[in-house]
Amino acid sequence: MNDQVSVLRRGSAVLVRFIRTHPRPFAVAMAGAVLYAAAAVLGTVVLGRLTDEVLTPAFGGGVDASTVWLFAFATFGFAAARAIGVILRRYSAAVTSRRMQVTLRTAITDRYLAAPLSWLRQRPTGELLAHADTDVEVAVETINPLPFSLGLLSLIVFAVVSLFAADPVLALVGLALFPSLFGLNRFYTRRVEAPAAAVQARVGEVSAIAHESFDGVMVVKTLGLEQHEVDRLAAAADRLRRERLAVGRLRAIFEPLLDALPSVGIVAVLALGAWRVSEGAMTAGDMVQVIALFNLLAFPMRVVGFLLEELPRSVVAMERIDDVLAAPIAETPVSGERLPEGTIAIRAIDLGFGYVDGEPVLANCSLEVAAGEVVALVGATGSGKTTLCELLAGLMPPDSGRVEIEGRPLDVIDPSALHRDVALVFQESFLFADSVRENVALDAAGPAAVHHALATAQADRFVAQLPEGEATVLGERGVTLSGGQRQRLALARALARQPRVLLLDDATSAVDPTVEARILAGLRASSSTTTLIVAHRVSTIALADRVAMLRDGRIQAVGTHADLLARDESYRALVSAYETEVGS
Repeated sequence: MNDQVSVLRRGSAVLVRFIRTHPRPFAVAMAGAVLYAAAAVLGTVVLGRLTDEVLTPAFGGGVDASTVWLFAFATFGFAAARAIGVILRRYSAAVTSRRMQVTLRTAITDRYLAAPLSWLRQRPTGELLAHADTDVEVAVETINPLPFSLGLLSLIVFAVVSLFAADPVLALVGLALFPSLFGLNRFYTRRVEAPAAAVQARVGEVSAIAHESFDGVMVVKTLGLEQHEVDRLAAAADRLRRERLAVGRLRAIFEPLLDALPSVGIVAVLALGAWRVSEGAMTAGDMVQVIALFNLLAFPMRVVGFLLEELPRSVVAMERIDDVLAAPIAETPVSGERLPEGTIAIRAIDLGFGYVDGEPVLANCSLEVAAGEVVALVGATGSGKTTLCELLAGLMPPDSGRVEIEGRPLDVIDPSALHRDVALVFQESFLFADSVRENVALDAAGPAAVHHALATAQADRFVAQLPEGEATVLGERGVTLSGGQRQRLALARALARQPRVLLLDDATSAVDPTVEARILAGLRASSSTTTLIVAHRVSTIALADRVAMLRDGRIQAVGTHADLLARDESYRALVSAYETEVGS
């Protein structure tokens, strides 16, 4: 009983939440449901009177034409009212449902955008997609039958009054159906909530595996892992199938019993009603009216059953959505200071950072890149170079220490100014399935800025050779381009915003060394850009003003390339490893 009350209580809270979010279309849907209920019950009254005053007399002395026309118009009028009620209810319920989907998906998307990067990294992409897609659809599925189900209260009131007016004894048969419905619902909801929750979890699992397989298609193809991925997806799909079958078995028991209840009631009414008519306790018209009322109640009871079936799934889906909406929001600056004009410097002071359930990556890490300077950041794989770049760009807050730009901590700088003035370009370039021009501009740069950025990134020549130049539409994630071409377009996208701090996280690793040298020369020509380059090529490192070596979570040495080669054995070993890697 407690499980039943819990599901109904939580489900009612979800439904009230939906209604409060979009009250107007739901109110129209309710008006349509009440109109349908009143017209339907009054229609059965007309049918009963039609039997007694038109059909029965027609076999005797006949009926006046005016009486026939009166009942014909009454029958047509109530049928039209029922149709209008159905149209209002269905259309407005659909509007409420669609608007609620938009509301939830917008809220989820906004929370994804506002959540810290660390929160997003802890969740598979497929699961995040499932929240915004499947969970939303399941959660709002209860809206469509809700107005009719609530309108059923009006229908029950009208029907009970009409039943007692026709024959109190038969009315008691009708009243016995509703406790039976409640009993069936208790049986169903107590057993279906856990399997329904498991189904939603399995949907997210299947979505996550599918997304990983599609996203890593090159790795799958290269390593011949097709069968492995097929087996992995098949195992997840089988787990989903088993959970859905468990829910299906429960529905297979619940739905036939629910369908049988009205039929059982009608059989009882026919048996009892025939005896009542033979005893003269009721007329044939009363009997027809009662049977019509039972038939009328059959479908609404089925709709209520559908609502009760979907309610546990809706509760589970909404709880999953609420978990997303409860995600933390990344801290935003309170004062929103603007950065001064001109060339700016960036500085890391005693940064400490560690990922969840992992060893610290950075500890007491300090680095300064002077205004207009080009600094190369080097270090062994896994030393924290990418993490340092992400902290400098403000993508994640450090666990300790701070980042300053021109003496201003990141947490007091206006976010729009930070995003405009500090650009981070990753080694793995992401491109949208859009034109080259739109990929570079992203609605933030004009044609002149796009042309200049493409030229600086040494991308203008290969772009001009594309079938439609800058208007050429790229494949998803830029799969129609080579790795070096994708990196140059990603760099051009950052440059088009004319940043004053540029962080390159090995962003030219797939570019030919000669082209890379031209790119760095172009960046140097812009005296307003302060640049930090994560580099693995000695030729790139040698072009920098200074080199910073990251080891054991902190900057161990800073100086020119020649200076560090002369005085730091660890640096010489690192450079030697870089040269060996390039040579191999």
